[in-house]
Amino acid sequence: MIIAFWAAVGLVVYTLFVFPVLLLLRGLLVRRTVRADRSHTPSVTVLVGAYNEADNIRARIENLLAQDYPADRLEIVVASDGSSDETVAIAESFDDPRVRALDLPRGGKGNALNLAVPETNGEILVFTDANTVFAENVVRELVTPFADETVGGVGGDQVYTRDGTPSTTADGERAYWSYDRLLKRLQSRAGSITSATGAIYAIRKSLYTPVPPNAMDDFVISTGVVANGQRLVYNGEAKAFEPVATREGVEFSRKVRIVAQGLAAVLHVRPLLNPFRYGFYSLQLFTHKVLRRLLFAAALVLLVVSPLLWQQGLVYQVATVGQIAFYVMAAVGIVARGRGGRFGKPFAMAYFLCAVNVAAAIATLRTVTGRAIKRWEPERHGSAGTGGPVPS
Repeated sequence: MIIAFWAAVGLVVYTLFVFPVLLLLRGLLVRRTVRADRSHTPSVTVLVGAYNEADNIRARIENLLAQDYPADRLEIVVASDGSSDETVAIAESFDDPRVRALDLPRGGKGNALNLAVPETNGEILVFTDANTVFAENVVRELVTPFADETVGGVGGDQVYTRDGTPSTTADGERAYWSYDRLLKRLQSRAGSITSATGAIYAIRKSLYTPVPPNAMDDFVISTGVVANGQRLVYNGEAKAFEPVATREGVEFSRKVRIVAQGLAAVLHVRPLLNPFRYGFYSLQLFTHKVLRRLLFAAALVLLVVSPLLWQQGLVYQVATVGQIAFYVMAAVGIVARGRGGRFGKPFAMAYFLCAVNVAAAIATLRTVTGRAIKRWEPERHGSAGTGGPVPS
């Protein structure tokens, strides 16, 4: 039990604390700049994967048409994954040669992107969601680093917004993404970020990696840049705004789907885990996408073993009391959610981490037992079950 306790502690401490310090030290010792050029304006295709997005697609296209980028260098393609509503008709109603809609058969988002990419004309592909809002400088900020020939992909900054509805999940989600944003800055400073989020990223079209069934598209596509020997960097000046789901059931299902598809995607890109070929990036990928998703197992071990070691000394007593306090905070977060109020970020974060770990456990069980999530059935807050992709 003592071995199990310290192994679990080691996993948690390394993943959440030691690894970020390693990133920081690496960034200080191995600083790699990006030779960006704001006058660099390659042809760009913004690709919007959409399934039943009639409520969002008009505003999304209008937002993209308002980008501060040369009109003759910009193309907008809506890849409809077998939408049964008016998504395609609305996209086709735009009297602008820059806008095209592809009415594709239902086969999942990855399949829709695989079919759509050969139909695009841009040298640079920008991927985004239908419920996302770009700041007006996003396309320009995303393409600026491509002036550096070593850069094959660029991830932007996804900012979660609130619609005024209190949500414990929303507070926890935003806190998590603040932490993730810091990691991306550290990773990019010395090499490549682990992967990009589906709401806002760009790659060279020549580096597009077809998405296999059941895998997370943004993860496979963005890591394909690294697999092809080029850098995947982060530009925090390219900002996309997306609402956080405040319906907790929808949000939990989303987490399960993300982790399950993420685990499947890691299996597809497993050659990237070879440190003899990809160096520090392999450790980065393994820590971020494998160990972090196994933290639920460490938490479960600590919850069971710590009380049984109470008589062994103060360390185990403190661990037991600390866990009790943490789960009490999570319970307060659940109560706050049920009553439509907020009790502060510590409670929101405790609840969020518990929800993430439970979702990871369910997703891992599904993956191990072969019950993969085979169809893209996203849900959005306020959309009654329709919607598009979510970030990884």
